[in-house]
Amino acid sequence: MALMAKKSSHRTFNDVLSLLGSQRFDVAPAQEGAKRTPNAFQVRKYGCAAEIAAAPDGTVVMLVRPGFVLGGEISRLLDRGYQKFLKTSKVEIPATADHLRALHEFSEELNEAAGATSLYNQALGTTSDVYNYDRVKGRE
Repeated sequence: MALMAKKSSHRTFNDVLSLLGSQRFDVAPAQEGAKRTPNAFQVRKYGCAAEIAAAPDGTVVMLVRPGFVLGGEISRLLDRGYQKFLKTSKVEIPATADHLRALHEFSEELNEAAGATSLYNQALGTTSDVYNYDRVKGRE
């Protein structure tokens, strides 16, 4: 299941794979992604990873959004208002400034290579996958 699909309109999937390889990204067939989508690839750099595949029109589709890799699994960034956390199916840890910088840098470089649109809120810093402000739970 795709979490959030982003397509590039300028570069083909093969062009993006070549460009990522030349920019020192580790590019390899996706283990889990291959079960969901044929020819899916996992790209890694700075301790972060994402999964991409070719869209029917030959551009890039993001299957798994960028996340820090913990225990071999791509984490989701969870914002609880007072702290950001990195969460996988097995572990949840507080995100450090170094985690967030690496994730932001990885996301920016990946989007640039794919020719994706740079959005204002994402350019300002790392955006979370989930926002869960427990201080307002149950408030009407």
